[in-house]
Amino acid sequence: MPRNALYAQSGGVTAVINVSAQGVIETARQHPQHFGKLYAGRNGIIGALTEDLIDTSLESDAAIAALRHTPAGAFGSCRHKLKGLDKNRAEYERLIEVFKAHDIGTFFYNGGGDSADTCLKVSQLGETLGYPVQAIHVPKTMDNDLPLTDCCPGFGSVAKYTAVSIREAGFDVESMAKTSTKVFILEVMGRHAGWTAAAGGLASENEGEAPQVILFPEIVFDEDKFLAAVDASVKQHGSCSIVASEGIRLASGKFVSEAGGADAFGHTQLGGLAPLLARLVGDRLKYKQHYAVADYLMRAARHIASATDVEQSYAVGKAAVELAVAGKSGVMATIERQSDSPYVWTTGEAPLDQVANVEKKMPRDFISADGFHITDACRRYLAPLIAGEDYPPYRNGLPDYVRLRNAAVPKKLPTFTVTK
Repeated sequence: MPRNALYAQSGGVTAVINVSAQGVIETARQHPQHFGKLYAGRNGIIGALTEDLIDTSLESDAAIAALRHTPAGAFGSCRHKLKGLDKNRAEYERLIEVFKAHDIGTFFYNGGGDSADTCLKVSQLGETLGYPVQAIHVPKTMDNDLPLTDCCPGFGSVAKYTAVSIREAGFDVESMAKTSTKVFILEVMGRHAGWTAAAGGLASENEGEAPQVILFPEIVFDEDKFLAAVDASVKQHGSCSIVASEGIRLASGKFVSEAGGADAFGHTQLGGLAPLLARLVGDRLKYKQHYAVADYLMRAARHIASATDVEQSYAVGKAAVELAVAGKSGVMATIERQSDSPYVWTTGEAPLDQVANVEKKMPRDFISADGFHITDACRRYLAPLIAGEDYPPYRNGLPDYVRLRNAAVPKKLPTFTVTK
């Protein structure tokens, strides 16, 4: 009798994380000899700890197929990082209890770097606690900062959103600059790695086109150099459009937009970079300015997803199941680039002990010498990732997204409280 499997989503969701869920579920359904039921954790690892499981077998093939066009996390996500076994053994013991109670032998965790760490620990704890569990990581992060994979599913669509948005805003600013706004700032996500901000550079194909300035976390923020670059653009081109990563830092190492506090993963909370930069431009340069914070809009924008990203997101979900069928554990499904043009890629695998808690930042040769734009090498890397459109179906003028039944699996164990 084949054992059951558990799939869960983690961290900030994306426009295409559900495509990976589709890939996992549809592929698992093609291997009934290897998997019994495929459960999903409601709200990620929290669902596994609290025995709040969803029976995906009760979802129709049509509903699972519709995940391809639906943004966010269909089963709910969470921000909860398992501490070391020596620091919170109770959580690990609880996971094994839930796995045993529901005969779960395979765990698919769909997330970023912290999720890779959790998945690695699950792959190791089974042996330690006497209940072996296959654990496969399905990569997802809009930040594109996972190592050992050419790119991260979720990033291509965010990159496309960023490039399209700054191109459209740039046209707007240019048309109004003579008598109105001369400077526009688009703040995008990206704490330590500037991939998302870099994607905005794709919109600028000719000299003087928006964005004229990009701010990367990898480049120390220098107020005077920034203002000089903005001023030069306005004087030469009439306006200046800026893409600013939320994670830019001062020479001291402090985030420019540090707001105080930390999230559930222990990351410093950021906020308010765009208005801060706008005030700086207004106070020092006296130019009229506007700003926008893309935030959740950019990661939820399924209506403008990259076709490449959709295809890769499904592929890593499918590959994760195939890795499990092959007997692998403690690995992540990866994207491997074969060539830039034409863009050719395949799926592969990477050991989780080389992925967990490692951030892939922008190489210096991807950033221009002055630190304010991307190079041709960066453009060659990024361009294929935003290629193609995969529009969702529309109904009554709006995207037609699916909401799953998410029927609960009956509980068998006592209540468990998750500690923060």
